[in-house]
Amino acid sequence: MKTRDMTRDYIATARTLSEALPYLQRYDEAIVVIKFGGHAMGDDAAMASFARDVVLLRQVGVNPVVVHGGGPMINEMLAKLGVQSEFVGGKRVTDAATVEVVEMVLSGTVNKRIVQAINAQGGRGVGLSGKDANLMVCDPADPKLGFVGEPVEVTPDVLHGLFKDNIIPVIAPLGTGRDGETFNVNGDTAAGAIAAALKADRLLLLTDVEGVKDTSGQVLTELTAAEVEMMTADGTIAGGMIPKTETALHAVRNGVRACTIVDGRVANAVLLELFTDHGAGSMIRA
Repeated sequence: MKTRDMTRDYIATARTLSEALPYLQRYDEAIVVIKFGGHAMGDDAAMASFARDVVLLRQVGVNPVVVHGGGPMINEMLAKLGVQSEFVGGKRVTDAATVEVVEMVLSGTVNKRIVQAINAQGGRGVGLSGKDANLMVCDPADPKLGFVGEPVEVTPDVLHGLFKDNIIPVIAPLGTGRDGETFNVNGDTAAGAIAAALKADRLLLLTDVEGVKDTSGQVLTELTAAEVEMMTADGTIAGGMIPKTETALHAVRNGVRACTIVDGRVANAVLLELFTDHGAGSMIRA
């Protein structure tokens, strides 16, 4: 009986691989930018699962780019060091002392943990920040917020070079200023700007919600830019979903084929979104 059950499992696996063929062909050599955040960053098993999926993408010919956040880890380190944080309009004021801690945590601890997870799964991950090779040049987003940046120039040449060597870039959302300052950049914003500069085939924003919901609470699996604007105007899209949909709109209007707000709590969410009809969130097209 056990052998029969195992045979059924193998057959199901083979069928799944066979059915994935059109999607594998569709995304061959495609660039997919993934914003990684949420609960998976703090869970070793979820981190390993995400890393395995990213390595699989590279193995089947996709060029994945991982852009990560790290807010909870920054909060923890600021508390340990006794650095006080002030918030304006829900956004952290980043002074000179705070931006040093932000860079230490994002480019150091968080970035290297993701790189290590990818390498442990047989991939070739390399950690960068937006400061490397002038990848992301920023202006201040708002003078009240200090060293919080808005990307104004993104030069992705270094990423194309890494793709040629089958390397998976892992990018911390930091940028450089015109006068050499270090800027903290929202992770979603950084991912959208990098995806637009790469003219990426897909931008995946992994989050801890199911996706964009209508007034009845149902997840909408596909939306147009016009529908997103209408739902934002009437209050259906609100709160923390607004920055994500704004990032999606900016991306799809600047050369990204589609952006999906993905429920990162779902096992193998990235693979479900790219290689099956099922999907794992809300896709937004221009």
